[in-house]
Amino acid sequence: MLRVRFQMALLAMMALLLASPGTGAQETGAIAQLRSFMTSTPSARGDFEQISPGRGGRANETSSGTFAFTRPGKFRWEVRKPFEQLMVADGEQLYFYDRDLNQVVVKKLSEALGQTPAAVLFGTGDPGRSFALRDLAERDGLAWVELVPKAHDAGLHRIAIGFRNGLPIQMEVLDAFDRTTWFTFTTMVRDFRLPPETFRFAIPPGADVLRQ
Repeated sequence: MLRVRFQMALLAMMALLLASPGTGAQETGAIAQLRSFMTSTPSARGDFEQISPGRGGRANETSSGTFAFTRPGKFRWEVRKPFEQLMVADGEQLYFYDRDLNQVVVKKLSEALGQTPAAVLFGTGDPGRSFALRDLAERDGLAWVELVPKAHDAGLHRIAIGFRNGLPIQMEVLDAFDRTTWFTFTTMVRDFRLPPETFRFAIPPGADVLRQ
């Protein structure tokens, strides 16, 4: 289902946005842009479009919304179309809210991110510890970096991120079922002062709560 793929692809993306890199050898190209972005961007907000593959020959499914993050480990990812979903991490807990189902899934952030790319973008580690990094050929006017999980049970085969002028513009996530989800990021504003309530989540009255 789109909602399950949404969670997996999102965690992949989140891991990459919040991490802070360690110091390493001199690197160039998209790898250098990835590390620079993670070092020089403690917070940001913007818009996204996500395209997920349809099942059984169906057309691709598109969703869109907004995102915000502040390092370490706080982010908000809000789908507004075609249905409303919200994922909020407050640094300790991860909340996934499906408005249509009136259901909230609560997980420990450290367990939810694990060795996903989300642990890279929104965490506090060197991406080279959990991922093999490789610069790819330029495509669509973007400098691309490939991240392949070192853990065999990561649930993902690879992530590719396209940078322009030091900002991530596109991302491709290939999951363990050989399905690719595409992200496009727009109107990103760095170092945006985000109010604390951005990363707080209050469980709606009457919602079904699942703690994992």
